[in-house]
Amino acid sequence: MTRDNLGLIVLENAKEFGEKLQKNLNIIRNNDQNYIIPFSNSRFNNGEGKVVIGSSVREKDLYILSDVGNYSINYKLHGTEHEMSPDEHFQDIKRVISATCGHASKITVIMPLLYQSRQHKRKGRESLDCAIALQELERLGVNNIITFDAHDPNVSNAIPRLPFDSFYPTHTILSRLIREEKNNIDNLLVVSPDMGAMERARYYAEMLGCDVGVFYKRRDLSKVVNGKNPIIEHAYMGADVKGRNIIVVDDMIASGQSMIEVARELKSRGANSIYLVATFALLTEGIEGFMNAYSDGVFTKLYSTNLSYVPDTIKAQEWYCDVDCSMQMAAIIDTLNKKLSIQHLCDGKKQILQEIEKLKK
Repeated sequence: MTRDNLGLIVLENAKEFGEKLQKNLNIIRNNDQNYIIPFSNSRFNNGEGKVVIGSSVREKDLYILSDVGNYSINYKLHGTEHEMSPDEHFQDIKRVISATCGHASKITVIMPLLYQSRQHKRKGRESLDCAIALQELERLGVNNIITFDAHDPNVSNAIPRLPFDSFYPTHTILSRLIREEKNNIDNLLVVSPDMGAMERARYYAEMLGCDVGVFYKRRDLSKVVNGKNPIIEHAYMGADVKGRNIIVVDDMIASGQSMIEVARELKSRGANSIYLVATFALLTEGIEGFMNAYSDGVFTKLYSTNLSYVPDTIKAQEWYCDVDCSMQMAAIIDTLNKKLSIQHLCDGKKQILQEIEKLKK
């Protein structure tokens, strides 16, 4: 059997997802080929690292997968347990690229959670981290960058000559939500928690064929708390929410405080079931807030993906639904490796509408 030239390098921070990706590539390609290329990533006691690739990558179409948001990876630093930061995960990506020694025919970096995506534009004297990182990858010889639900896809303007693909897990999430909540898919309304997420909310509404609303966050610009101006009021604009089943959509949840406040406001206005949806549930703080909100009946369930790390303790909660996107990722890699058009992977509206119609019948 002829072996194809596809190769995967899966960093430790994406190991679980990478194993699912491998299985789904075998399903799509109807073979048993192992695409994951072995490598070692050792650390010295002072924190310096070194990557060694364990087999040839010559003329490989190489895909490097890394979850830069994974905060469960530790190593010994000066004898003390040290939790890896996004900066260190990104540095390891560059080490892997360097270790290929220029032998791969093509290198694609896959960061489902785009490194420094929230620092994508400059206001005054501040850093421009995401743009600088993308330019670094370009200089290292990367041929393509793949991410999911980029905080602002316009950051690709920093690398105008380098392919940059931001995919959305919308149809994957909605397909799961429709199956799980089949009794509550009538009378839907999609709500954006702020103006910045409005385009994303509109996309969800178009997929579902329903109306959309938005909250405006009025902030106290005279104060800064935890790096942000505190929110004074959530002002709602849009269709009446009374008796409606609501889907609140955002790209990521850090503490989730804002999303919970929006859900409470919707509940006070008479909303029925409220489903929170986010591509990345980082949940780096604020778990108690979700626990309390769920106990109070504020929301029905939180749907998020396995594109970035979520602790098992959260996955085990009855209010959390973990949506597997590894088949979607496998389809993207398979299509790109075969040099085919990715257009059909960018729009799942027809599939979602068909699933809704089936349930209605």
